[in-house]
Amino acid sequence: MEIPDVLDLVSTSDIPNLVSLASRVIAPLGPISEFAARSPWMGLENQFFDEVARWLKDIRDVDIYPGVSLLRDAMNRGEIDPKLLDKGLQRWLDSQSLQLPRDVAERFCRAALELDDLPSVLLEAPELKNLIGKLSVIDLPIKQQHSLQTLSFRMEQQTGVKLARDLDRHVIKWCKLFLDGSHTAWSLPSREEGFYRAWHRLVQYDPALNYSQHQLLKKCPREAIDALMEALAALEISPCQIQHYLEAHLLSLPGWAGMMLWRSQQTPEEESLLIEYLAVRITLEWALIKPYLPLPEQQSEDQSLHVRLIAAWAHWGDLPLEAWSHLSASQQQAYLTLAVYFDEFLRRRIWLEAWEETYEERLKAMITSKQSISHAETPVLVQVAFCIDTRSEPFRRALEKAGPFETFGVAGFFGLPIETCKLGSSHSHASLPVMLKPQHKIKESASAFAFRQYEQRRQTVISVKHTFQIMKQNVLTSLLLPEVSGPWLSLQMLARSFFPRKAGRTFRKLRHEWLQKPSTELSLDYMDSEVGLPIGFSEEEKVYYVRQALNMMGLTKNFSPLVIICGHGSHSTNNPYAAALDCGACGGASGGFNARVLATLCNSPKVREILGNDGISIPKDTVFVAAEHITTLNELRWLYVPELSEAAQEAFDGIRGVLPKVSEHVNAEQLSRLPSLGFRFKHPKIEVQRFAEDWSEVRPEWGLARNAAFIIGTRQLTKACDLDGRVFLHSYDWQKDDNGSLLSNIIAGPATVAQWINLQYYGSTVAPYYYGSGNKVTQTVTAGVGVMQGNASDLLVGFPWQSVMKSDEEFYHAPLRLLVIIEAPEHYVERLLAHDAAFCQKVQNGWIRLAMIDPKGRWES
Repeated sequence: MEIPDVLDLVSTSDIPNLVSLASRVIAPLGPISEFAARSPWMGLENQFFDEVARWLKDIRDVDIYPGVSLLRDAMNRGEIDPKLLDKGLQRWLDSQSLQLPRDVAERFCRAALELDDLPSVLLEAPELKNLIGKLSVIDLPIKQQHSLQTLSFRMEQQTGVKLARDLDRHVIKWCKLFLDGSHTAWSLPSREEGFYRAWHRLVQYDPALNYSQHQLLKKCPREAIDALMEALAALEISPCQIQHYLEAHLLSLPGWAGMMLWRSQQTPEEESLLIEYLAVRITLEWALIKPYLPLPEQQSEDQSLHVRLIAAWAHWGDLPLEAWSHLSASQQQAYLTLAVYFDEFLRRRIWLEAWEETYEERLKAMITSKQSISHAETPVLVQVAFCIDTRSEPFRRALEKAGPFETFGVAGFFGLPIETCKLGSSHSHASLPVMLKPQHKIKESASAFAFRQYEQRRQTVISVKHTFQIMKQNVLTSLLLPEVSGPWLSLQMLARSFFPRKAGRTFRKLRHEWLQKPSTELSLDYMDSEVGLPIGFSEEEKVYYVRQALNMMGLTKNFSPLVIICGHGSHSTNNPYAAALDCGACGGASGGFNARVLATLCNSPKVREILGNDGISIPKDTVFVAAEHITTLNELRWLYVPELSEAAQEAFDGIRGVLPKVSEHVNAEQLSRLPSLGFRFKHPKIEVQRFAEDWSEVRPEWGLARNAAFIIGTRQLTKACDLDGRVFLHSYDWQKDDNGSLLSNIIAGPATVAQWINLQYYGSTVAPYYYGSGNKVTQTVTAGVGVMQGNASDLLVGFPWQSVMKSDEEFYHAPLRLLVIIEAPEHYVERLLAHDAAFCQKVQNGWIRLAMIDPKGRWES
């Protein structure tokens, strides 16, 4: 076919930039085994939240405001204050230039705010349709969205031909073949040449396509950029529409597109992978849709919109249909204009804001009422630095009540930009937030003799697993495998099904005794590496990272005899989302390794000597140890306990003595939140162990569900408060931060991670089958990288239904945008907003809410 002029206006050099700009609508999606929370809308924060919500509804029919049933449920639970709902309505009315009497407008809006559906009988009434034809032509103030649907999606909506679904099915098939390279017996031919070329070689033989489609695809250019340009031209996408059209295609399968984006960012060899993905997708669209071109023009929706607006006034505004013929054109315009602006999006926005304000008001009342409570000063025996994770809050609260213990909150990677490599492993894992890049590699090592024996045992386990996989994938040996493995696997299945706690403990003990991992050392001293990152730290870097960590947690004086650096991780069985329950600040890994590194550095005599000269004097008797908070079980596991001083040993014995009661208390609190368990947990420890080991358990723990706020301030601010495990707590003392650099670092790092976590839970709740991952029971782990619903869905990007809902009818996570509360003078917050344009934009555009508590205890939003 003849290619239109678009190729003369857009060159191949423009395509990478257009694809890069279009990629703002999706988030990079890494493998689920390294699950790292990301905001689904991280590239759209330069727009107002409401604008993005309307645009997504228009382009993909995706709704990111809480649904009516969710909002009503929150009201019935008492989580939305009706007075604040009314206050939100009044605030909106005050901001409008109404062309109607205030009482008329208010009456209509109040009734509409009940969120009732318009009666179908009214919408289909013959007299209403007759009335529309008699009205004056009125230009409605419809907000224009910069959206462009894909032609296949538009055709499906207009004609019912399932072209968009067929296109998705084809694209999913090829993505799975390409990305599953290391998990299949037969890899995709020519895979090493890239996604597009491998696809181009084989698609002409695809039996799911017909002869004419084969011939069209066979003639496509060999290079992805050329093919993408040709397909766009054939579909008559104008140059000014190309970015929007690419965005629409990326949003069609945001999971698979997100994985391609993530892969393109990892290595230079795959930097064009997203371009190749779009070339494959849009070229396939051209082949599938060509017989239907040109598509019919889209019909105007003005008439149906007029029907709904007039019906709304009849139902909510007590304006009978017959009254419209007596109104002047300007009066009709005024009535319809109000109904256009006060649409369902605005109504649900007011509800959401009332929900958020209700939570803020109650949190404010709790914190401000308990600030004046005085606590008797007692010598602190142990200081514990926890991750800011919301699951740490109940544990910190229980620990502080159990004895003379002081806790701090800091990001769980403890400011260490490291890549970790565990003993015997050739694989390194970046153990820091995903927006940062590691600067150092830290390895575990052991003596040559101990390592050799350990490696022999480990390789035995690896060989058995590898042989099992090979036999599964081979046609002949797969027939023999059930006979060989059946008895053992049957025994394991029965044990894990009927005795999950005992079976899990037994299997874990057998593995531990077989491997017998030796004591290890960390490669903390600097060694230059010919390939990749340098190993360890220089002396200056050791001091820098320790000083930074102590400053961030506000621990620079009055050290107790024992200081515990406490990372956190989770434990569950048969759980694809296991990494999602680990530390978000560590990129979906446990924070224990980082805790061990920091504690070891803090015990270095040389580091302490230099810190002492800088004003941070750590007593000789103070010893740092490392532990890990297992959030599923709410217990501390000791990772690094060096030789203790007499005072430190006494403190260590003291905290170990109270930990069982602390764990029992927190487990009981945690179990009380899980659905349908209130009547059966007589022994909390046994119950949480069952949850962790039961391979049929869809909800081993709640994770960070119900997270709602991020408090940056001293522990004294919240120590007397039961924050219900809903708040990220980061230690901060503005009096030690003259230039505001500590506050800026907290906002740029930990607060951003918390916001991403918050919005991923938000999206998984309000749009569970688009930004979540649907029902966990029906998921399939696929391509070694993620999960799908069945075998032909998008690669799912968020949390499963069971992570945010108690049941199909009852929600658990409240989809509230994160409330950031800063304890500091007003000019500190003003300085922060002036210097941090990205954070200021998030606040102004409605992605984050901001409040401040000044030194006098006054709360300002």
